[in-house]
Amino acid sequence: MAIINQVISTAMISYVCTSLGLLYTLPSSTVELFSSVNTTLDRVMTQTEISFMGSASSASSFLITPFVWYFLNKLGRKRTLILFHLPQLIAWIILVTINKVEAVLLAMFISGLSGSTFLIIPVFVSEYCEVSIRGAMMSGHIIFYELGIMISYFFGGFLEYKTIMYISLIMSAVALGMICCIRESPLYLIQKERDEEAVKSIQFYRGLKKNCSEISREVECIRKILNFDCGNNDSDEKQSLKKDDIPSEKLSFIQILTKSRTTRRIVFKLLFIQTVSIFQGLIVVQVFAKPLLQFAVPSMSATLSTVLFALVVAISSLIGAYLLDTVGRRPLFINAATATGLCCVILGTQMHFNWGPSWLTAVFMNFYFFFYILGAGTIPTVLIGELFLPETRIFAAVLCAEWSFLCNFILLSIFIPLEKSFGLGAIFYLFAVCSFITAIATCILIPETMGLRIDEIQLKLLRNRK
Repeated sequence: MAIINQVISTAMISYVCTSLGLLYTLPSSTVELFSSVNTTLDRVMTQTEISFMGSASSASSFLITPFVWYFLNKLGRKRTLILFHLPQLIAWIILVTINKVEAVLLAMFISGLSGSTFLIIPVFVSEYCEVSIRGAMMSGHIIFYELGIMISYFFGGFLEYKTIMYISLIMSAVALGMICCIRESPLYLIQKERDEEAVKSIQFYRGLKKNCSEISREVECIRKILNFDCGNNDSDEKQSLKKDDIPSEKLSFIQILTKSRTTRRIVFKLLFIQTVSIFQGLIVVQVFAKPLLQFAVPSMSATLSTVLFALVVAISSLIGAYLLDTVGRRPLFINAATATGLCCVILGTQMHFNWGPSWLTAVFMNFYFFFYILGAGTIPTVLIGELFLPETRIFAAVLCAEWSFLCNFILLSIFIPLEKSFGLGAIFYLFAVCSFITAIATCILIPETMGLRIDEIQLKLLRNRK
């Protein structure tokens, strides 16, 4: 019963990302329509406006993300998720009701304010899920996001613009209703000393009866995590954290980052892993899906290529969610990154020397999608939710998200100039190098976290440091 409640709650929370997938890939299916004389808007979009439509959501996501930690601590996980879901609902309402170019651009900018749900959901889910299913549940939002992308590509190829808008608006409204039905995180409630609400939340997520002794043990376990001293087993670090008689649990993230070598090491490791993961290149394929796939696989229609791409990615997300809690994070990441690198080498040589038929390019392109999502597309998000204590996790997630936005921006900015100068084959060589670096770095830097509680992970990190 407990696991069923956790799985259903996670699905309801993660469903939010389905309509985000629809919204963020809207430019892919509407660029041709909006730039043609048959446009459904009041006038034809200019090239500058089309460019802004594609990048507006990223810009607003970058601007709003630093404030997420404040709302999560002030409002809680559930209310913050509702707050950050509202912009995408507003964006769909604008798209349905106003047929003006300026309205579409405004809607895409507003939609980016919902981008922080990718941070909120893993933090929320990690605080109520049992360790046996935590990895799979924390990757749930990626599965639903990829499902939204697949639906978007499918809708764009077969449905009229207005029909897509109305269906998407309904899906977004349903997502809001689902969020309102879920329970607040018990960890947050205990952190705010709302013990009665916390007990009810624990009862639900653990499937326990009222006044059960197990509830008390769960409360004590959460308190232990909240009061965990990251210097417990390291006397030098402990003295540093206790300096000026400030209790470690009262320190801000900046203070902990400054004083705790363990925390700094985790942050730098994750930022490095995240950087090389992003430079494995899937963001390029997602943003430039139709033209890139049409160039790489000219024998296949653009619509079929993009739908197949989204389907492979969605299937890979499901398989990855299962393997996270069976194989483990570390071996899955190492093997997936190595496989991604090999696929990139094959694709690079195929595009460079054209040694095989075009269908072979399609096969290895889909293998590339599959292995990327299996590793780099999923595991860094899970690690952020597992390697940090509750008082540092939110700020660390914000920091990693901002770094991701920056890396995405750099990669997307250099892609076109590099492709024109060196060709698409050379780009895949770069992706291959980053994939192999990811595999090696994971071997050296990342510990296994499967099946471990937060306090056990912290003790393992301290032992590894020694």
